[in-house]
Order: sequence, then C-alpha cells, then structure tokens
Amino acid sequence: MTKEQKAEIIKAYGKNEQDTGNVAVQIALISERIAHLTEHLKQHKQDKHSRRGLMQMVGQRKSLVAYLESQDIEAARELKKKLGLR
Repeated sequence: MTKEQKAEIIKAYGKNEQDTGNVAVQIALISERIAHLTEHLKQHKQDKHSRRGLMQMVGQRKSLVAYLESQDIEAARELKKKLGLR
C-alpha cells in the first residue's frame, strides 16, 4: 500500500487527515492490507508465513469491529456495508 492510498483511506474514513487512531480508519486500513495479501496468496499457495499474518490481521479486524459494535452499533453497520464485510 502506497502513502497516497493510505492517506486516501484515512481521509475517507477519518474525521480529518490526521485521524489515524479512529477505529473505522484502522478497520479500513487492515481491510485493505487483507485484500492485498489475499491476492498474493492466490498466486503463492505455499506461503504459510504470510497466511499466518493474514489470519492475525483478520483476528485483529474482528476484534476492532466487535469494539466498534459495542460503542456504536449504527456506525459499525455503516462501516461493514461500506467495506463489504459480513
């Protein structure tokens, strides 16, 4: 992920360009990394180390989504819809 892509995601999901700590921004950034790593693993099926990192990121995103749901269920539903999460 380039700096420009990261800045664009932060701008889209944060309150301002410096809002990197927002839960929605963190979830969106992790989702982008997960999508990129998923494409990598489609070509490199034997890459077990990257697969482990992917599973860790999925778990981290799941925890952040659960936290957001406990704080603001409507914001969590909106974010899930935007990102296409189940």
